[in-house]
Amino acid sequence: MTRRCDLMGTLPLSGQLRSHAENKTKRKFRPNLCNVTLMSDILGRKFRLRVSARALKSVEHRGGLDAYLLKAKNEQLSPDCLKIKREIQKVTAAAKAAA
Repeated sequence: MTRRCDLMGTLPLSGQLRSHAENKTKRKFRPNLCNVTLMSDILGRKFRLRVSARALKSVEHRGGLDAYLLKAKNEQLSPDCLKIKREIQKVTAAAKAAA
């Protein structure tokens, strides 16, 4: 299983450690992934996601999972998050049509 963020699509990066003598040693920069349960206000359900700490801060900043998913690009979302996004769009479209 890849260490990939479900919301931002963040993947591990490769780089180098540099000593004082400028010796190069390969290393990986892995995203800080957390297993979290996020609540969707529109759907009224909870979703378990594997999210980076940075994405979690972005979700809080945008005002919740629903607002984050509606504004996010489809390319960076995981297939599970795309399903959630489509469900949210259907419910909001139905609510606008009913009003």
